[in-house]
Amino acid sequence: EDQRIVFRIGINIGDIIVEGDDIYGDGVNVAARLEGLAEPGDICISESVHGQVRGKLDLTFDPMGAREVKNIAEPVSVYQVVLDEKAAALVTDVVQEPARHGRRWLPAAAAVVVLAVGGVVWWQPWEPDVEPASVERMAFPLPDRPSIAVLPFDNLSGDPKQEYLVDGLTETIITELSRFAGLFVIARNSVFTYKGKPVKVQQVAEDLGVQYVLEGSIQRSADRIRITAQLIDAVTGTHLWAQSYDRELSDIFSVQDDVTERIVASLGAYQGELAEAARARAKRKDPASFSAYDAFQLGIERKHRFSKEDNAAARVLFEKAVELDPQFAPAYVGLAWVHIQQFWFGWTDEPEHAVEQTREAAQKAIALDPSEAEAHWLLAEAYMADGRFEQSEAEFERALIINPNHADLLAGWGYASVLFGEPERGAEFIEKAMRLNPHYPDWYDRALGTTAYMSRRYEDAIGAFKKVTQHVIQSRLYLAASYAQLGRLEEARSEVAAAIELDADISIEKFSRIETYERPADLEHLRGGLRKAGLPE
Repeated sequence: EDQRIVFRIGINIGDIIVEGDDIYGDGVNVAARLEGLAEPGDICISESVHGQVRGKLDLTFDPMGAREVKNIAEPVSVYQVVLDEKAAALVTDVVQEPARHGRRWLPAAAAVVVLAVGGVVWWQPWEPDVEPASVERMAFPLPDRPSIAVLPFDNLSGDPKQEYLVDGLTETIITELSRFAGLFVIARNSVFTYKGKPVKVQQVAEDLGVQYVLEGSIQRSADRIRITAQLIDAVTGTHLWAQSYDRELSDIFSVQDDVTERIVASLGAYQGELAEAARARAKRKDPASFSAYDAFQLGIERKHRFSKEDNAAARVLFEKAVELDPQFAPAYVGLAWVHIQQFWFGWTDEPEHAVEQTREAAQKAIALDPSEAEAHWLLAEAYMADGRFEQSEAEFERALIINPNHADLLAGWGYASVLFGEPERGAEFIEKAMRLNPHYPDWYDRALGTTAYMSRRYEDAIGAFKKVTQHVIQSRLYLAASYAQLGRLEEARSEVAAAIELDADISIEKFSRIETYERPADLEHLRGGLRKAGLPE
């Protein structure tokens, strides 16, 4: 034992920069910090790794919370791998493969994980970046929102009869991306002029005036099909995202629909790759040079931190976006978000006024742009808070008609379905959202836990809530009620105490005004669980 080398390991998934035999960048830095947090003999992983392996490996992961680490701007959510009997059962002999392409990899105490599995993000660091496009040479000025051209996918099958499949996938991706009001998507006729031609990403970007180019290929072999896609930032010449899908070809159209949904969900919406890239650029700007879109994107990031202080900061940014461009509909969507979160999480002494402000901001956004799916979603939330359930369901349906591939919207309607008295339908919506958005935020787990509680599946509810890394008042109280319904009163009281730390005035009566159930029996089921848990009346 005194001669052993004991390792500690940090694992992260992220972008890295390769120069010669060296690698660096935030992806490496986070892994190094995780390694520093691990005890000798232990493994720590990041939230991005946890999202990939959760439910796929028979391992237990203990959340260590969000940690401030050196040289990383935002706190990092950390999990420790529990090295128990289940972990031991997964141990196999390791065979070291020869170095790929003759590359000599430097030894390191921390690793940046690169996965090469169908259906999982893959990245090839030895692949050179493309030549950057020149903004000055672009035929059109870049829009003030993420702009993308979807090139016709390549047919690698060697069978001209498969062209219908290739073109159909390209057209469907263009159509579905166009549903996101926050994106600027080049139309089909323009991109199909490049079909069958050897063309550089740089040229496409300069011809069409876009920052991002999506390209891909389809290869059909017997009864299987392989589809790959990659997103390139043409202005910087870097690969941002790549995905591959292997499917059995039992129903080609269902395969096409499934792959389209996953690509669109990964790129679009406020959590997608395009929005993340826009936020990264905005952070590098001087606030004096912000556009309405920059302020909006930074507001969305603060809003997603789910704290009273961050919600207030998000409101300032959304108001700045409105000031910069009073006709910018997404800015009013952002304002609707901060108001409804004030109501949901008890961050206001005037909850009715917060609901009214939500409704007004959502209606303003719809007046400016009726295709804003999230505006209809938030109007639905305001109607539901007012007890206008029929109007609420109608707005949810309008939102999903506008954008059926919006994962957050599906999860939101899943939670609303619980309040409408249909928790099992809600669980279906949330599970579909999780499939569309594999790196989903943990409010999806909060929503799924709520569906389980109202379906009387208390163990499942506890399992979902225990995955949550950032608790809010709802998750604490539903978890408390779940424990109480199983007679685990000590754990229930602990969760009630944690909820009171979030809101000293929380009570059964106050929480009942937030959770606006359509059926009195459902509300009483919640109140009964909270009463058993010891929450004050």
